[in-house]
Parts: sequence; structure tokens; C-alpha cells
Amino acid sequence: MTESSRKSAEQGSPRGERHRGAVTLRNRAIPNSTADQRLLDSRGRSDWKTKDAWRALRILSEFVEGFDTLADLPPAVSVFGSARSKPDSPECRLAEELGGALARAGYAVITGGGPGVMEAANRGAGEAGGLSVGLGIELPFEQGLNDWVDLAIDFRYFFARKTMFVKYAQAFVVLPGGFGTMDELFEALTLVQTGKVTRFPVVLMGADYWGGLLDWLRDRMAADGKIGSGDLDLICVTDDVNEAVRHIVEAEAVLSAEQEAVREEAVARVAADQRAAAEAAPDGPTGRR
Repeated sequence: MTESSRKSAEQGSPRGERHRGAVTLRNRAIPNSTADQRLLDSRGRSDWKTKDAWRALRILSEFVEGFDTLADLPPAVSVFGSARSKPDSPECRLAEELGGALARAGYAVITGGGPGVMEAANRGAGEAGGLSVGLGIELPFEQGLNDWVDLAIDFRYFFARKTMFVKYAQAFVVLPGGFGTMDELFEALTLVQTGKVTRFPVVLMGADYWGGLLDWLRDRMAADGKIGSGDLDLICVTDDVNEAVRHIVEAEAVLSAEQEAVREEAVARVAADQRAAAEAAPDGPTGRR
């Protein structure tokens, strides 16, 4: 421990660094709560009239910054997993291999930008020559962005960050993780199930880790009719990186074909309507003057 670190510890000041856009906070300047926590704290209602208007502008700025920064991304895949996983863990090795395979298939890799599985996926993509994106979040235990992120955005609000994960991804790949990983998984499944987003693949990797959850979803949730029998088909489970990437590529091809068919049908319908209108007109081919 350096002399300055020792004195800081003795004085009881917070340590570390936190970023808020262009602002960097260190030591005593780091607040004890996050922007999300202050926004959702119902005990501060007396402050709402004076502070929430400014919060609304700050929230809007996060969406604008995210949309503007990510609008030119190539096709991308969001990869989720634990920040607590060790570099030599099976899930980190799998994430690194996955990141490389996705990059070679032409996809950017989007993660939360932190350590563990996220860093492994970013590293795999970076070493394969792909684009690594990190969407960081303000947390009480600041993690910082890993060194393999090429393009980074730091968010104050989880809901703004979540929008970016979904809006700019062609697929989700979910590796072993905790509450945050589960949150992203079930939000994605809910959005797909309810049609709030265009259908895209959700891949679970780490079959042993997810086995108990999948059994419960099938034997309890589906059996009790809380989800449809076909809802579990929204999930692809595999530990084979090539199979995961192939599933994503094929799903994108199917969706593109469906969208092209819809466009062709719309064009044909407009052309038919125009022909019918021309024939019905007084000066049309079959009309009378």
C-alpha cells in the first residue's frame, strides 16, 4: 500500500474511481448511492418537483447518447454472464471462444463491459479482429470497463442500458451468471414472447449450470400453464460454440427471408390496387368515356 493509500484508508475516505460521462469522481467525491437508487427511492418525494425534471433530461440524454453512438454498429450479439467468474473458469474459456467465433462470423460483441465472462467475450472478439462494445453501469462497487472494450458507454440508469442491449443486438447469448444475468435473460424472453421485439434467438451456454432452471421451467411453469408449451422453444441450449453461432446466423437468415417476403407481398398488393383503380377509372382500359 502506498503512503497516500494508507492515509486515505486511515481517514476512512472511499477509494476508487467512478465515471459519469465527462465527469470523473474519486475518493470522497464518490457518492454513497447510485442515480438509479435515488430515482427509485420513494422516501424522497418532497424532492420530486424540483429534481425529477432534471432527471428526465438526464435520462433522455442517455438514450440520445446511446442511440447516436451505436447507430452505426455492424450486426451484433449481446453476451451476458457473471462478472465474478475467474479467468480460468469453464464459462470464461467458453465466452472467449464464443467472442472469437462471433467476430469471425461478422458480428460485433456487446457486453456489460465488466470483468469475468464479459471481459472474456470482449477479449475473444478483440483478438479475432472484431469490434468489442462495453455498456457500463454506475454501481456502488465500481468495476470499471475491461481493457478489451473498443467502444464504451457508461450509463447511470439500468433501463436505458437495457434498451441498448436489445435494440442493437441480433441475438442474446447467456452464460452462467447471477441476478443481473437472470434479469437480462428473462427480460429478453418476455420481450420475444410478447412480440415487443422482432423475434431473435436466445442461446444458453453452460448446459449443466442451466439444467435445473430449465427443468423447473418445463416441469413447473409450463406444466402449470404459466407459459405456453412452445415458449421453451425460444431457448437454444448448447455448449458447442459453432452450433451457437450457426443458430444465430440461420435465425437471422430466416428472419431476413420472412421480412423480404412481407415486403414483396406489400409491393404486389399496392401494384394490384393500382391496376384495379386504373381499370375502374373512366379513362381506364375497360372504363367508358
